[in-house]
Amino acid sequence: MVVTAPPVIGVLALQGDVQEHLISLAKCDVTARPIRRPDELDELDGIVIPGGESTTISKLLDNFELLEPLRAKIKAGFPAYGSCAGMILLANDVLDGRDDQHQLGGLDVTVRRNAFGRQIDSFETDLDLAGETVHAVFIRAPWVEAVSGEVEVLATVPVTAEAGDAAGRIVAVRQGNVLATAFHPELTGDERVHRLFVDMVRGSTEEK
Repeated sequence: MVVTAPPVIGVLALQGDVQEHLISLAKCDVTARPIRRPDELDELDGIVIPGGESTTISKLLDNFELLEPLRAKIKAGFPAYGSCAGMILLANDVLDGRDDQHQLGGLDVTVRRNAFGRQIDSFETDLDLAGETVHAVFIRAPWVEAVSGEVEVLATVPVTAEAGDAAGRIVAVRQGNVLATAFHPELTGDERVHRLFVDMVRGSTEEK
């Protein structure tokens, strides 16, 4: 009998919802660890870019010398998942971002930063995510304004009177080994988004 070790998935631990993602990943039968140094990237099968403040995380990526090696790995097919600020960092193009903000790339999408408004405009709703109902928490969240033909749209905000300008907006996408959500699944106790990413990581490791 062949026994395979569980995938090792890192959570970028520079700022944001690090602990919440580590807890969610641990429930998915993987080895989860915080990542702060470039040499730690080589020990991973995938990485999570957490929610937080995208401009702060981008500066810290540069300061900790993680920006270029992580950008190169993602371009080469390394599995990555970003929630909220992580979605912004994984997008190729950002609207309403700062001129000095760095992008990791990996998603051929255009994202609008803080699209849902200020912290006071945070809200929760149920989404149809790839055929399953998922309760989503949005906190100063982005949304996706445009996608290329290479990007799979996984979820949009339901079209209701209460949704206002957010109705129909894209809030979850996948392109190859890169997954992103505008919402925070790590805050709800529902691991289905993390399990989807873990399945992506397992599929990537099997291909090697």
